[in-house]
Amino acid sequence: MQQLPRELLPLANRFYRSHHRSMKANGQQQIWVLRTPDICACLCLQPVETGHWLTALLVAPSLRTKGLGSQLLRQVRGEVAGPIWLFCAPPLTSFYQRSGFEPTAQLPESLSSRLQRYQRSKSLVALVSLPN
Repeated sequence: MQQLPRELLPLANRFYRSHHRSMKANGQQQIWVLRTPDICACLCLQPVETGHWLTALLVAPSLRTKGLGSQLLRQVRGEVAGPIWLFCAPPLTSFYQRSGFEPTAQLPESLSSRLQRYQRSKSLVALVSLPN
């Protein structure tokens, strides 16, 4: 696992595009990847008030069910200080719970308003992983 330096951010976006995803990394985020040697899993962490907001977790479809997403989540949790929040579709809740995330109603204001906006058009659950 590694945090991509900003100059390699295009590699993450190429990974997302190669799997026909509209996800996109930007320079304000920390980009974390697993490589084999090419990127096989990626996620983005956006700094927010007292922690980070996790977005854009993607594992290459041919490598799913091998534990790579869980591995990346656990390793990032060990490297990043403060809480990590995310929004997910209800069917994904158990996946994230196995990696230490729990449902929460306590969100930083910036995420609370964003979640309310997103929930107008889709069903989402807010989860948090607190530091050990």
